[in-house]
Amino acid sequence: MNGSITSLDGILAMYQEERFFLIAICSTLLSIGAFLVFALPWTWVAYKNPESLKKYRVQGKELPVKRWFAPSLQRFAINNLVSFLGVLVAWPVFRLSGIHTGELPAWYVMVGQIVFFIVLDDFLYYWMHRALHTRWLYKHVHSVHHRITAPYALTGNYMHAVEFMLTSTLVLVGPSLVGAHVVTLWAWIVFRQLEAADGHSGYDVPWNPALLIPFYKGPAYHDFHHRRFFGNYAGFFAYLDKVFGGTWSKGYEEYRRAQQQRPEPQVQPEP
Repeated sequence: MNGSITSLDGILAMYQEERFFLIAICSTLLSIGAFLVFALPWTWVAYKNPESLKKYRVQGKELPVKRWFAPSLQRFAINNLVSFLGVLVAWPVFRLSGIHTGELPAWYVMVGQIVFFIVLDDFLYYWMHRALHTRWLYKHVHSVHHRITAPYALTGNYMHAVEFMLTSTLVLVGPSLVGAHVVTLWAWIVFRQLEAADGHSGYDVPWNPALLIPFYKGPAYHDFHHRRFFGNYAGFFAYLDKVFGGTWSKGYEEYRRAQQQRPEPQVQPEP
């Protein structure tokens, strides 16, 4: 009996650690907040459908904001709850990952690590995404995300709970490998949610600040995946689809060439 009590006390002590609060709880809350901060403004734009931005809509049609707004919020809430329960169960193992709360590293170390996380995550996501398009996994898991054929920002996390947990797990691979500081993990989570919201915004505006990131081609890249269902499997960098089998979506190359040749829009005077 005493041994059982001691074991139980040891398990409970793991969940009373400061690291559990900072890594598990705070990271989850930050992830939720960051996605909503990035997604809701673009969702508002899609809802208002301003005339000045219509020419930048990737698919050139009105985005179904009303239809998918409540279901997207519901999926987002359920998926985060399921994901957090997964973290609870996995914490005795995950706490050994090396992600720490010690001395903050130099800024250039943090930046270098985040760049590594971006590249690694996109490589792993590319292959996971291609796997999700195999017959059984597509039918039972990934087809949920493809119910959205014309995405807008809030639909970026509309997916099956299994896919959400797989995607979340990939996000943690890089930080676990290098034993990142929790602040570096937080910065990476914020960036990853920016990627999720921006990639589903539905608007390919030339002044998008995310386009300053090297090799990023903007929301049109992933939008074509929703439109065509196949191709453009990477999450962020289009070069992966060119390197690994030429898996660009049908029409994406032509769209990109047309965008590059498009003249700068002229400001028209008010009538």
